[in-house]
Amino acid sequence: MHSSLSALGWVCGGAVTIVQGVLDALGPDGTLVVPTQTGDLSDPALWSNPPVPEQWWETIRATMPAYDPLVTPSRGVGVIPETVRTWPGALRSAHPQTSFAAVGPHAAEVTAGHAPDCRLGEHSPLARLEALHARVLLLGAGYDTCTSFHLAEYRIPTPLVKVGRPGPDGWDVVTEVSITSDRFDELGHDFERDRPVVRGKVGAAGIRLFPVADAVAYAERWLGLHRSREEEILHPPV
Repeated sequence: MHSSLSALGWVCGGAVTIVQGVLDALGPDGTLVVPTQTGDLSDPALWSNPPVPEQWWETIRATMPAYDPLVTPSRGVGVIPETVRTWPGALRSAHPQTSFAAVGPHAAEVTAGHAPDCRLGEHSPLARLEALHARVLLLGAGYDTCTSFHLAEYRIPTPLVKVGRPGPDGWDVVTEVSITSDRFDELGHDFERDRPVVRGKVGAAGIRLFPVADAVAYAERWLGLHRSREEEILHPPV
């Protein structure tokens, strides 16, 4: 689930009401999974919201606390995922920047084994959600938040990038697939035009529901085509 509490309008009980309502709808056999990302556990040289002075960078790298699934708060994904993260029985995956939290009978299966050098690829909860025939719920959120599209980036030719973050033994740098949500809104528009997407309304917010596997398969084709064209425009053959 990707969500925006503010898009729903006023909700009595706020995020707790929303989470409880989704869990009630899923029932005892259903599992709720949300992104609990921590983008602030990253190289301060790349920070832009807000940036920090260069003379702070080394101090930040040396003193930033390492990721702890139990206590590190999520950032930039909204109050609903943070509520799920602290829900009784919730489990959280181990990636220090792109973790997921889950509540339900498949929570351990979804969150286990999230590799430290695989943000949103084959060794992340996204691949397990695909295998479990999970569905994406966009609850007042747009396609730009749809992490399932990122799984497709790991299945097409994609540049690699060095990613820095704090670790238990000090500052850590790993090589990762370069990911971006640029054009995900456009990708989502085409996906919704071509594939079955259940649409509805909750409060003031629009919702969309569709299979993870459909989103990944469509994005793999779409990104492969459109990024190849972008590459041709930027670097035409000579």
